[in-house]
Amino acid sequence: MGKLIITESSGASRELVLDKERVSIGRHADNDICLNDKAVSGHHAVIITILSDSFLEDLDSTNGTLVNGKQIAKHPLSNGDTVTIGRNSLRYEAELQGTGEDFEKTMILRPAQLAAAMNTPPATPDKPQTGRLRVESGSNAGRELELTKALTTIGKPGVQVAAITKRVDGFYIVHVGGAAGGKRPMVNGTEIDAQARKLNANDIIELAGTQMRFLLA
Repeated sequence: MGKLIITESSGASRELVLDKERVSIGRHADNDICLNDKAVSGHHAVIITILSDSFLEDLDSTNGTLVNGKQIAKHPLSNGDTVTIGRNSLRYEAELQGTGEDFEKTMILRPAQLAAAMNTPPATPDKPQTGRLRVESGSNAGRELELTKALTTIGKPGVQVAAITKRVDGFYIVHVGGAAGGKRPMVNGTEIDAQARKLNANDIIELAGTQMRFLLA
């Protein structure tokens, strides 16, 4: 996992390991990274980390978020990127992969070898699942969104925003941000918690006043 080298406007410096799926940044005290700077919005930006990859998203802040001097809305972070929020600097450092000697030696069996060892016929590989969202309410009812990216953000900045992540074992939804003190998105009528929730076929997502059905193919 990566980490941030945070240099605040006061000159104070600290490190934060990105070991949480969602790290919020802003001026309010309820953020994971609280920046005491009037140029920073209450809930300014968020970093979503999926396995070894981290994605930065501006939460419709007043003064914007810069990466390497350029204003961004969403940005996949790379080693050495410098994020500027107000008068504060956050340098992203990715976890560097070690050499083979750093890892335990593991015996890897191919499916056919494993089946032979277990005395069972090899299973036919499953076709990768594809997901999509179908809007169930409002003026956009019937419209669909294909979930082809590793991370897709949905919702209304400043109201409710969620991210749907595509992983090896399926699709997950995680709360990204929204109005201060506001509720998190709901799945099948239940508010999701701070951790990512796995989606099942035909789950109903309620987000920013809109209902969407999650479909698998």
